Amino acid sequence: MMPMKTQVMKNSRLSKFTAVAFIVLALSACSLPKRPALETTSWMVAPERTGAPYKPRTDVWLKMGSVSTAPPFDGKSLVYRLGDQRYEKDFYNIYSALPNEMVSNATRQWLNNAQIFSMTVGQGNSFFPYYILQTSVEEFYGDYRVRPEAVVTVEFFLTATDPQKRNPVIGKNRYSKRVALKDNTPQALALGQQEALAQILKEYEVVLYKYAGNLPPPLGQ
Repeated sequence: MMPMKTQVMKNSRLSKFTAVAFIVLALSACSLPKRPALETTSWMVAPERTGAPYKPRTDVWLKMGSVSTAPPFDGKSLVYRLGDQRYEKDFYNIYSALPNEMVSNATRQWLNNAQIFSMTVGQGNSFFPYYILQTSVEEFYGDYRVRPEAVVTVEFFLTATDPQKRNPVIGKNRYSKRVALKDNTPQALALGQQEALAQILKEYEVVLYKYAGNLPPPLGQ
């Protein structure tokens, strides 16, 4: 049998060793390098209209209504189509804003520069709207099945605010554009989507200008 004194000394040494080991582990844990945060790159799709504005055709104003985006294109991640049924999200490359927000802001600024209406205001504006433009983003991705292409499909719904009208829709127009990319980088995709959206807005402004020349009377007039 081990003498009592020897046993006590061993227990004391073991306790000291345990305490020292705990302190060392605690200090090393405090000094461990932190894991680097997930690095992401942000991209903005914001086409700008150039050229002379239209001659004013109406003195009323237009309000941007809701802009919806079909899944899986409704998030901030860039979306790649790699197969007929295969879509992949890129969590390292994201948009600076949600696609519906980018399309809404770009459309509003584009129409204000075109001056088709006296002004085009955002959805958050408190003015009572006579005419509302709602938008549906049906496709917003990069197609890499054959060759790199940016794909953007948007449908516009121009409506009049009049509860007495059975059909308040003035016009419904759908556009789908494909723009070839110079390479398969995220930057090329963002630029391609911007070009595709610019083509859509350029075509739609011509149609919207025709609508503006034959609008139903505003509510109460």
